[in-house]
Amino acid sequence: MKLGSNRKLFGANPDKVKKEIRGFAFAFAVAMIIRTFFFQPFNIPSGSMIPTLLIGDYLFVNKYSYGYSRHSFPFGPNIFSGRVWASAPKQGDVVVFFNPKHNNLDYIKRLIGLPGDRIQVIEGILHINGQPVTLERIEDYHTSKDGHLQVIPQYIEMLPNGVKHRILKSAPFGKGRLDNTQVYVVPEGHYFMMGDNRDSSSDSRVLETVGYIPEENLIGRAEMLFFSTEAKWYEPWNWPFSLRYTRLLNLIR
Repeated sequence: MKLGSNRKLFGANPDKVKKEIRGFAFAFAVAMIIRTFFFQPFNIPSGSMIPTLLIGDYLFVNKYSYGYSRHSFPFGPNIFSGRVWASAPKQGDVVVFFNPKHNNLDYIKRLIGLPGDRIQVIEGILHINGQPVTLERIEDYHTSKDGHLQVIPQYIEMLPNGVKHRILKSAPFGKGRLDNTQVYVVPEGHYFMMGDNRDSSSDSRVLETVGYIPEENLIGRAEMLFFSTEAKWYEPWNWPFSLRYTRLLNLIR
């Protein structure tokens, strides 16, 4: 019995295979262009930005908001220095950046201090250029940890430019580990970042592990939540039952 060519035997069509490969390569190229220059997805693995961002939130980061640096590209290739088409971030922005002390890690925090600002925490209250920010006590924040209910005092903090956002203060004022700090003078070309969960955030207040963030290390501004779940990322079968529907498509402020 004559089997014929391998092409007929295995039903392979070279033209179809080439077309599928070209289609895949095109789709991959478009996805990489969008990820590199426009919007990149990130997920939140820690609670340092609660109540603004929760563990299990997935969000889009606007990559063109501050221009581009080498960190805008996958793996951060050292192809140029500084930023191109740069635009200055604003106080109060929620920013994704590469930790200058650990360049393989990306962090997300709130921008508190601009170049030249003097930042200090006194008795748990943020001071910017010698002036305390305004705090307004609001309803307690309720969460659970290891099956136990936690009630955490919650405040609205207003920055000097009028931006308002919620913060948590779990320890009494003056009793938190970072409630009384030195005066930080933000260097030129750098920024000062803090987490909204003030007593559970490693941020620019800790100079040896985060410190001042170089402008070049900014990746982009957090814009919008597109997914949020209480389930682990590796448990997709639990996602439909653990979705936080009220958080979907929320803008990040």
